[in-house]
Amino acid sequence: MIEVEVVQLLVSPVHRFAGRPADGPADGPGGELVESVRVRGGLGLVGDRYFGRPAHRDAAVTLMAAENLPLDIAPTADLRHTRRNVLLRGVDIDSYTGSTIVLDGAHGPVTFAVHRPARPCAWMDVTVGPGAQRALRGKGGVRCTPLSDGVLALGAATFRVVVDEGGAAPH
Repeated sequence: MIEVEVVQLLVSPVHRFAGRPADGPADGPGGELVESVRVRGGLGLVGDRYFGRPAHRDAAVTLMAAENLPLDIAPTADLRHTRRNVLLRGVDIDSYTGSTIVLDGAHGPVTFAVHRPARPCAWMDVTVGPGAQRALRGKGGVRCTPLSDGVLALGAATFRVVVDEGGAAPH
């Protein structure tokens, strides 16, 4: 078990990165950064643009390590710039692709299947700054499916693996 911190949560009802990056992102609603969010197993984050969408069930929630934000490029970069949903401090989340993990915070545990890397795209150079796409290669976060219902909230939490990449429970 690893002690982590849920640093930021982003729930966005609209898709802001459409078209060409050179055209810039569409305006987003205020209030995308939240203090807590309801998670629904198999569906995603309540209120998010990918919630319950069949095409995104394997990637309804994206987790990212705070340590990987390219703050040398943009000191104020956050989830609004990267379009990830959960920013964690204290765990190299990118190394858990293929695993089943549990985040257990103030409101209890939430289980996620970590499916694949969230590869940075050309939008990162627009929203974060020039060079961000390259800086985030291999550490842009992971796309997940929530396996249980629960609530994620900002603050202290624990992180544990319940099934590793090989399909076995950790020792």
